[in-house]
Amino acid sequence: MNLYEKIVNREEKVSLIGLGYVGMPIAVSFAKKVEVIGFDVNKEKIDLYKSGIDPTKEVGNEVINNTTVDFTSDEKRLREAKFHIVAVPTPVKDDRTPDLSPVESASRTLGRNLTKGSIVVFESTVFPGVTEDICVPILERESSLKCGVDFKVGYSPERINPGDKEHRLETIIKVVSGMDKETLDIVAKVYELVVEAGVYKAESIKVAEAAKVIENSQRDINIAFMNELSIIFNKMGIDTNSVLEAAGTKWNFLKFSPGLVGGHCIGVDPYYLTYKAEQMGYYSQIILSGRKINDDMGKYVAESTIKKMIKANKQVNGSKVAIFGVTFKENCPDVRNTKVVDIIKELEEYGVEVKVVDPLADKDDLWNEYRINPCEVEEIKEVDAIIFAVAHNEFKTIGLADLKKMFRTTVPAYIQSEAMNEVAAASEFVTVVDNHVLMDIKGVFNRTDAENEGFLYWRL
Repeated sequence: MNLYEKIVNREEKVSLIGLGYVGMPIAVSFAKKVEVIGFDVNKEKIDLYKSGIDPTKEVGNEVINNTTVDFTSDEKRLREAKFHIVAVPTPVKDDRTPDLSPVESASRTLGRNLTKGSIVVFESTVFPGVTEDICVPILERESSLKCGVDFKVGYSPERINPGDKEHRLETIIKVVSGMDKETLDIVAKVYELVVEAGVYKAESIKVAEAAKVIENSQRDINIAFMNELSIIFNKMGIDTNSVLEAAGTKWNFLKFSPGLVGGHCIGVDPYYLTYKAEQMGYYSQIILSGRKINDDMGKYVAESTIKKMIKANKQVNGSKVAIFGVTFKENCPDVRNTKVVDIIKELEEYGVEVKVVDPLADKDDLWNEYRINPCEVEEIKEVDAIIFAVAHNEFKTIGLADLKKMFRTTVPAYIQSEAMNEVAAASEFVTVVDNHVLMDIKGVFNRTDAENEGFLYWRL
C-alpha cells in the first residue's frame, strides 16, 4: 500500500504549512476527504480558526467553524503527517530581490519534524531551482534524512485567486510535479482528491516552477501595456475604456484593463524571474519595463488627482481627500503590497490630508504595515476630492448623490477670487458649486452620469 492509499484510508495525514489566503482554503478542501493538520507559526491566527473565524474571508466563518482541519501552532504535530504541503508567501525585499526567508523558515520547521517515507510538496511561487537547490538541502540538514531515499519532494504552484469565488482550488487545473515518476503519480492522485478540474503533470519540478512564475509575469506585462495606453489617451483627451470596448470587438483582442497592480503575486512574481535571469547573465527588457510602469501608477494617480484639484480651483496644501478602498484588489481583505498606499504617500507629500474607507481591509495588518486607521463612510465630510481605488461590492450601493454630500460646500473667499492679489479676509466664505473631483480608477461610476452631475471625473 503506497502513501496515497494510506492517506485515502485515513491511516496517514496531510499537513498544510502556512494557513493564509492560499494554505487555509487548501487545508479546508482536503479535510473534506482526508485527515488534515493545519499548521501556522502565528498562534493568534490559529486561535481565530479554532474559534470559527476566517480572517481571510476566503471560505467564511461557517465553513471554518465546521471544518475538521486540526489547527495547530505546535510544530511537533507535523510529525503525525506524511504528506506535507508548504504554502507560505514569497515576497520581495525593499530592493525588489526575492525574499526567500518564509519558505526557508518553513523548510527548517518542517525539516525538524520530517519523518521517513514523507513527501513534501511546495506551493510557494519561486524561481526555477528553489525547491531542489535551496529547500531540499535545508530539509536534509534539519532532518538528517536523505532526499530520494528517506523522503521525496514535489512542486505544485498555487493558483488560488484571493477574493475570487469562481476560480477556486477545485475549479482550476492544478499543475503538479515530482522528483521522480513514483512521486509525481502520488502527488497527482492526492491533488485529484480535491481538484475537480483535474491535474497537469509537468515534466519536472523546474518546469512547474517556471510555469507559475511566468503566469503572473504575462498578466503584469499586459496590464502595464493597458496602463501605458491610459497615460497616452488621457493626454489626448480620449477615454481609455471607450477605446478598449471598441478594440475588444475583434475576436483575438486580449481584454485587459488598466489599474493598480499590487498584492503578493502579480506585483511580486516577475522579480523572481528577472532575479534568476540576472544570475544567469541576462537582463530583462520587457518584464522590468512593465514592472516599472505598474510600480509608478500610484504616483501617476496621485499627480492626476492634484491636477484635477487645481483645475477645480482648490487649494491643495491642507485639502482633504477620501480614498475608497485600500486592499490590493476588490472583495478581499488582503493589504499586502497594495499600491493604494503609494497614492496616499504621494498625496501626503503635497500636504493633503487623506481619509481611507475600506470595510473589508484587515485593520490589524493595515495598521501594522502602513500605520493607517480606516474610517467609516459616515465620517467622510468636507472633502475636496474622492478617489475610488478598489471596486468592492460594498461600494456599489453608493451613488453620485451620496458622494456630493461628502464634499466641502464652502471655502474661503480668496480661493475663489479671480484676482488672486485681492485676498479676502479668512472669515469670508463663499459657496462652491460643481467642483467635485472624482477619481474613479476602476470605473465604478458611469462617466457621462458623473459629468452630467457636475463632477470633474477622471479614470484610468
